[in-house]
Amino acid sequence: MTIQEAQKLVDDWINTTGIRYFNELTNMAMLTEEVGEVARIISRKYGEQSFKESDKDKKLDDELADVLFVLICLANQTGIDLTQALEENLAKKIKRDAQRHLDNEKIK
Repeated sequence: MTIQEAQKLVDDWINTTGIRYFNELTNMAMLTEEVGEVARIISRKYGEQSFKESDKDKKLDDELADVLFVLICLANQTGIDLTQALEENLAKKIKRDAQRHLDNEKIK
């Protein structure tokens, strides 16, 4: 699935099953909430915290998909083509960081 296809699938779902988009502020809050759920799993799986019984059924792939879904919602409702945005962002990084990481002693 392409990013463009994902944006269309999410838009179709929102406009049928979801009825309508939540407003941008609500979706931003929801994105923050979903990122927090990803952080919770990461801190327990790769960090020093232990899983609570209620967290053991949480799956990282599902939580990352929740983040992506809400991110796509925000892009759709603000008129952003994520394919174009990602291409432009990567071009910026390629130009800006061409030498920067190679010169970074901290990551060698």
